[in-house]
Amino acid sequence: MNFEEAKKKMSDIGQEHVFRFWGELSETQRSALLKQIEHTDFSVLSKASEGSANARGVFAPLAVMQRSEITAREQELYNAGVKAIKAGKTAALLLAGGMGTRLGSDNPKGMYNIGITKPVYIFERIISNLLDVVNETGTWIRLFVMTSEKNHDATVKFLKEHDYFGYKEDKIVFFRQNMAPACDYSGKLYMEAKDRISASPNGNAGWYSSMVRAGLDKMLADEGIEWIDIFAVDNVLQRICDPCFVGATVLADVSVGAKVVRKAAPDEKVGVMCLEDGRPSIVEYYELSEEMMNAKDKNGDPAYNYGVILNYLFRVSELSGVADDKMPLHVVKKKIPYIDENGNEVKPAEPNGYKFEQLVLDMIHQLSSCLPYEVIREKEFAPIKNATGIDSVESARELLKKNGVDL
Repeated sequence: MNFEEAKKKMSDIGQEHVFRFWGELSETQRSALLKQIEHTDFSVLSKASEGSANARGVFAPLAVMQRSEITAREQELYNAGVKAIKAGKTAALLLAGGMGTRLGSDNPKGMYNIGITKPVYIFERIISNLLDVVNETGTWIRLFVMTSEKNHDATVKFLKEHDYFGYKEDKIVFFRQNMAPACDYSGKLYMEAKDRISASPNGNAGWYSSMVRAGLDKMLADEGIEWIDIFAVDNVLQRICDPCFVGATVLADVSVGAKVVRKAAPDEKVGVMCLEDGRPSIVEYYELSEEMMNAKDKNGDPAYNYGVILNYLFRVSELSGVADDKMPLHVVKKKIPYIDENGNEVKPAEPNGYKFEQLVLDMIHQLSSCLPYEVIREKEFAPIKNATGIDSVESARELLKKNGVDL
């Protein structure tokens, strides 16, 4: 995109001020700004005055495939999963757009070293978990890695330098997540630098629209991929594309499978699989009423007792019906650092504008059916969100050691 094209694009939406410092920019900075304008979806700005679409429907429990059933049907589920994997019908998608800021790092989160006596990186653990299934089934699984604008180059460089931790390079495809701009309460774009519009990734439901924008929906069709296992970078213990989960989802003939764990306590801060107006959904922990926390299922167990771990197996054929324009756009008030008209940096003490996100719970809610699939927390859930304490590097290390991982 050249300057005239970019200027027209921004003029058409009343955002010409993004070029206020154009005369001060170097050629490299100008090129970076033009590239950002070309690749950013500014249509969300029209939602700034509407507020967040957060009205919820009527919740009801959703039956979970529990460990007792999984164990009883293990061979059947395993065989069905292996069959799908060997036929090349299953792919994996790593959501790796985050940075390690909360861990005290300026690098992509996957580059963080969690080793004790030797280097052990988050990316290394994730890929090792997928390699377990590759070795188990004798089949290489297509691995998509979704990065962000801020960490793409560093992520690709790091994995290449480490020879992709043993994964076949020709089986890995990198693509960037779409970015959503940030604006003030009137819809005016913020500039975080003279050559950069303030923007952030467009939420954890942005993976499919980002794949389509990168042309990867054609790859899915060409390679006959029918299922995509999407998963977050921060859970270093999760199993990816494991045959029993794949088999259970395929045999249940549902739109999506969702890995869940039993809640550690009724008020644990995790989203819970449920039905909402008769369709699959996720109720956030802060939306659970006391009545829902105390509700029981037919077996006398808590009815809303299974938290999601952001590991979902989506049926590809139904993704085209999950349209961006039908998903609620979550307009979130945030403290957004910016530069003022004179180029001075401003760090607000209070929320001063909007960021825009689409969430995977809304994506799931557009689908017709879901199989929540119980996994054992101590074997598959070691999220790294903090440096210390709950869901931290410390807690993840302990769980990895209990599972025989050498750190």
